[in-house]
Amino acid sequence: MNYASVKLLHVAAVTATVALFCLRAYWRAAAPTRLGWRWVRVLPHVIDTILLATGVWLAWQLGAAGWRGWLPAKLVGLVCYIILGTVALRRGRTPAIRLGATALALMTLAYMAAVAVTKMPLPGVSAPG
Repeated sequence: MNYASVKLLHVAAVTATVALFCLRAYWRAAAPTRLGWRWVRVLPHVIDTILLATGVWLAWQLGAAGWRGWLPAKLVGLVCYIILGTVALRRGRTPAIRLGATALALMTLAYMAAVAVTKMPLPGVSAPG
């Protein structure tokens, strides 16, 4: 597969994972029994596997260029998103905690998207010089 095809698949997986996260967060508050449906438990893992595989492939294609600041920033964002997502969907003890974690997880996803587009660890902040 060429770079453009893998990148398109990666962006599609990002879109799917964000949409499914939002749906699951909504269901967590409004209809928690839906979170027990088999496809709701399995599909996020399938999408995230595609997302991770395409991300690794794209990083490999970029070589050292991607590791100069922005790619590690995305990886730190990913870890933060995973932690916040588990609080939002499972570990949050109160609705307020789950809502706050959902909002922070979505902000983290927005940050990661901005880093991916700008190739800067701090989008909107220009480097000195």
